[in-house]
Amino acid sequence: MDYKYINQLLDRYWKCETSLEEEKILRAFFSQKDVPAELETYKELFIYEQNEKVTDALDDDFDQKMMTLIDNNEHIAHLHKARFVTISNNLKPLFKAAAIVAIFLTLGNASQVAFNEEDEFINTGTTEQLYKGASVAMGDSAVIDSMQHSSIETTTAAENILK
Repeated sequence: MDYKYINQLLDRYWKCETSLEEEKILRAFFSQKDVPAELETYKELFIYEQNEKVTDALDDDFDQKMMTLIDNNEHIAHLHKARFVTISNNLKPLFKAAAIVAIFLTLGNASQVAFNEEDEFINTGTTEQLYKGASVAMGDSAVIDSMQHSSIETTTAAENILK
């Protein structure tokens, strides 16, 4: 038997040129028991709908189950309370990241200044030497200035007495 028409329909089917009616013809042909051996490989492709079970239908007691769930209020325990979403709440992670970056930059700059500047000592004429540099431990600059003025005044007062 010659199956030219079926072969032509298959060629058109693979090119997506068949109509729905022609696809029904192919399904009807491949649903027969006697299919030629050369076309046997395509049989499973066209009879898949007949083998599939319809499972989309709801049970008869679906409404009953839903009503019991609603009446028991079990679903309310799983609900979460609504919360307001504000811009500040959305930006909190960004603020935290910016604070961390600022801390790292500050620590990096402080360590760079502390390790890169050379120590400079100033001789004021007394046995005491003042440190000039980026040290936080030395205290306020007003104290350093007053110490310089007091040491200069004591040396000039001592020179006046000796004269």
